[in-house]
Amino acid sequence: MKRFYKKVSAEVGEGGILLLLDGRVVKTPARRALRLPGKALAERLVAEWDAQGQEVRPESMPFTRLANTVLDRVADERPAIEASVTAYGGTDLLCYLAPHPGDLTRRQQAAWQPWLDWAAERHGARLLPATGLMPRAQDAGALEALGRAVAATSDWELAALADCVTITGSLVLGLALLDQALDDAEAWRLSQLDEAHQAGHWGLDAEAEAARRARRQALTDAVDFLVLSRDQG
Repeated sequence: MKRFYKKVSAEVGEGGILLLLDGRVVKTPARRALRLPGKALAERLVAEWDAQGQEVRPESMPFTRLANTVLDRVADERPAIEASVTAYGGTDLLCYLAPHPGDLTRRQQAAWQPWLDWAAERHGARLLPATGLMPRAQDAGALEALGRAVAATSDWELAALADCVTITGSLVLGLALLDQALDDAEAWRLSQLDEAHQAGHWGLDAEAEAARRARRQALTDAVDFLVLSRDQG
């Protein structure tokens, strides 16, 4: 749509900080007030809307998208979202080692096992790795422990966590990002060991590389959103 506003601002309102366009409160797609938890995230959304040119391009506004997700989806569908995120623990990327070549398997094991150990120590969830793509049933108690960690998040954290888990394919890496036990660059590297190996042998076409860059940026955005949403100043 064409840009219809001149001034973007934010002001404290009931229950949070409201985003304003020419003094009018911005609404989510579900027609709820775009109410933010703190100044840091509000400032990022102000910058995002202010940076739009003659046309407003939603695809260039990842923080607005995530805020809309929190207010329109997480608030109404939290149990289903929790279940969807927790389900990744049963098929976590870190539990599936490549059967060959051996050097890739060893690289994955060396990089991933410390984070499986972290999940066991931090959340009481011992996930067991396997070689190959055949599904391996995980201990029900471990999955329940991961579910409790997901359930302990705020709505804002859950929206960011869902993106992190979906992008990396790993609930363990998502929870480590939630804990700030690793950063987005390392989480991305860990999630891309197989892709990096394949690219080293066969290369990447332009379309695949563009999709990869978009996913990489989306992970950074999700982690930034997580950090900003926790700043209640």
